[in-house]
Amino acid sequence: MSFAIIIVIGWLYVTVLVAANEPTIVTGIVSFLFYGALPCGLILYFASSKIRRQRQAHRELLANQRLNEGDRGDPQADQ
Repeated sequence: MSFAIIIVIGWLYVTVLVAANEPTIVTGIVSFLFYGALPCGLILYFASSKIRRQRQAHRELLANQRLNEGDRGDPQADQ
């Protein structure tokens, strides 16, 4: 993930310079969005997919542990 962040920072630097050299502000903003923000967002999304899967698995593990802790009690206590 940290390698992807370095790539994103470098790419955003380049696209800011390209956008600054556009003839109008509108074309600068459009070029920054389509050449900079959109690709960087996709890179970060795909780079963090492993982390999202691990977090989801951890949440499911905690939920299963909570369910199992509730089953350890005395079955007569609920009645």
